[in-house]
Amino acid sequence: MADAVGVSEKSVRRIWHKHGLKPHLSRTFKVSNDPHLAEKLEAIVELYLHPPEHAMVLCADEKSQIQALDRTQPGLPIKKGRCGTMTHDYKRNGTATLFAAMNALDGTVISMCDDRHRHQEWLKFLRVIDEVTPGSQEIHLIADNYATHKYPRVQKWLDRHQRFHIYFTPTSRRSSNGVERFFRYITQNRLRRGIFRDVEELILGSGAIKDVSGGRHQR
Repeated sequence: MADAVGVSEKSVRRIWHKHGLKPHLSRTFKVSNDPHLAEKLEAIVELYLHPPEHAMVLCADEKSQIQALDRTQPGLPIKKGRCGTMTHDYKRNGTATLFAAMNALDGTVISMCDDRHRHQEWLKFLRVIDEVTPGSQEIHLIADNYATHKYPRVQKWLDRHQRFHIYFTPTSRRSSNGVERFFRYITQNRLRRGIFRDVEELILGSGAIKDVSGGRHQR
């Protein structure tokens, strides 16, 4: 750019800095094409701001393909003048899927781990929610548009359990589901630097998933 406009590189950098321009950075985005975007967002926001009385608002989703990774060599601990180190390569020791439903009121989480994330596992998780929550409470469940959440067998089960009310997030707007913040916490604070020799250690021994699930955890 400096050559194109006939000024020095320092001048270009100074102008970019003055106006807060960072051309070396870029971000991705996706505009939702959901025709009911506003309607769905309003319903979900209303649940967050004014939850119904004598009811429970749960934000539910699954985090699939959580890898139990072990490093090929021991890392070095943090010390003065040097950050902790980990090898760039790793060994895969299996995967797990975490199903989680976060209470929008108090942040407690109902969780379940399984090997897969088909409609059968989602239906199993709904039964877990039904079992561990008071039967007298209505359940307002926020979920995304993943096909397993709308599978015919799932719909039949929901028709038989009238206390469950499902709110689907708009397409390309998973961020409106509060449980995504919980998944981000899991990734950043428990999984990214974790060392797991098998799936059971990932789920139980390391505490990577179990200890932050509010005690309501099923395998």
